Amino acid sequence: MSDKTVSFGYEEVAPEEKTRRVGDVFSSVASKYDIMNDAMSGGMHRLWKDRFVRRVKPQSGETILDMAGGTGDIAFRMAPSGAAITVCDINQDMLDVGVERAMKCGGRDDEGPLVWSCQNAEELNFASSSFDAYTIVFGIRNVTEIPKALREAHRVLRPGGRFFCMEFSTTEWPGFKEVYDVYSHKVMPKMGKIIAQDEESYRYLAESIRRFPKMAEFEQMIRDAGFANTKVEPILGGAVAIHSGWKV
Repeated sequence: MSDKTVSFGYEEVAPEEKTRRVGDVFSSVASKYDIMNDAMSGGMHRLWKDRFVRRVKPQSGETILDMAGGTGDIAFRMAPSGAAITVCDINQDMLDVGVERAMKCGGRDDEGPLVWSCQNAEELNFASSSFDAYTIVFGIRNVTEIPKALREAHRVLRPGGRFFCMEFSTTEWPGFKEVYDVYSHKVMPKMGKIIAQDEESYRYLAESIRRFPKMAEFEQMIRDAGFANTKVEPILGGAVAIHSGWKV
């Protein structure tokens, strides 16, 4: 057994323990995940996701891997472009929510088909150079070994392929940071208790945001994985950030 540890919120745990516990968190919150997103962000997550998809610019004929996309929020937004989208998530319960939503639309969007696949971002079973774009939204911070997942993202992209990630980060706005910290640590868990009957899972999600690398550090991790022309677009001073890079 290795002595290596990774963060699970404010705890340091063995990598396999984090993978198991994150799986338990998302199995617990899956059915209420989208409702909680609306409640916690005041609906702003919808605008952030629309903005994110505009940055990705999906095109007809492209193949796109949407990682950690279980409930389909990003895939459904990209599907009208006509791109062929594979939705991956390590958690089958999250995927089940997305598949159920898709079935209500006839199993596919009006313009583009969706494929659903339960996979680990760190060990994808796709061939190298399979996709034109890789997207991951509010999922990378829950990956056990982030550098490994970034290297996999680079591997499965074709030369000229683009990587886009939206994740919570650390706001740089004076004053707002303190308010946001109080909201994250005090309000979010209580909302989780009331709406999802799960205070501890939302306590972890708040803690995981605080432990996630700051924008410049995460951008360097993306470059270290092999991506070029990296860029960071802060939202709310960096409370949320869109990171991008290209495989050249």
